[in-house]
Amino acid sequence: MSDFVSGFWNIYVSGLVIVSIVACLVLLIMTGKAKAMTSHDNTTGHVWDGDLREMNNPLPRWWSYLFVITVVFSFGYLALYPGLGSYPGMLGWTSEGLHQSEVKEGDLQTAPVYARFANMTPEEIAKDPAAMAIGERLFSNNCAQCHASDAHGQKGFPNLADNDWLGAGTPDYIMQTVMNGRQGNMPPMVAAVGTQDDVKNVANYVLTLSPGGRKIADTARAELGKEKFLTVCAACHGPDGKGMAAIGSANLTDDIWLHGFGEKAIMDMVNNGKVNVMPPQGKLLTPLQVKVLASYVWGLSHKS
Repeated sequence: MSDFVSGFWNIYVSGLVIVSIVACLVLLIMTGKAKAMTSHDNTTGHVWDGDLREMNNPLPRWWSYLFVITVVFSFGYLALYPGLGSYPGMLGWTSEGLHQSEVKEGDLQTAPVYARFANMTPEEIAKDPAAMAIGERLFSNNCAQCHASDAHGQKGFPNLADNDWLGAGTPDYIMQTVMNGRQGNMPPMVAAVGTQDDVKNVANYVLTLSPGGRKIADTARAELGKEKFLTVCAACHGPDGKGMAAIGSANLTDDIWLHGFGEKAIMDMVNNGKVNVMPPQGKLLTPLQVKVLASYVWGLSHKS
């Protein structure tokens, strides 16, 4: 209810809840006192199957009392717990608070398991079978949704099992990325490159930078696009196209294409740009869990 910008809705919901409960109680009292039209034998006159008659007996008292108890319980519950608009309840209970307490309890229970990794380096953790088993479960629960269960990624989500890193790729860098997240931004460069013909020329030059791309590149267009690449694209990707780990720009000289391969895919990137977001996991994991997870990820591309 705190998401509503008007206090009217808090009052509206609170009133609706209270009126509904009171209406149930009033309905019970009214039906208990109402007299139905009955025959002298206390039947309603409804007959079916030849000889089955509907009696007009009152509700059992225990049933009526139980109904009243539920109404009293409802008011007691609404006094103690949130349920009346923005009223927080006398106990101050929230689902978020319950979640946090359960997470804290879980962290306390698993703390002894992670304690032995505190003084180990990521390289040592990556060689520890028990740590890698824990890291694999952490990866499955927190990372596999985007990077796939085998960490080979998918279109738009990097492969973490190779040695192609948009950043430094060190254990510390991976830990910082897991903890704080990361945002990669390729701005639209069509205005700087020029016409769509110029964009096509640049795309073909980019293709010539990688072994696989050279097989399909238009060399004549690539030659025309080289100057534009050096004046516009080299600022981030370097004059040799190998990227810069410091800013996380992609290496264009290998055959690893995160967002698609070919002239059209590269033109789309130049024309439209791309923003990729790696959400931070620091609020979901403890520092030692982050350390084990980062060591697991680093170990995927540094298997001996």
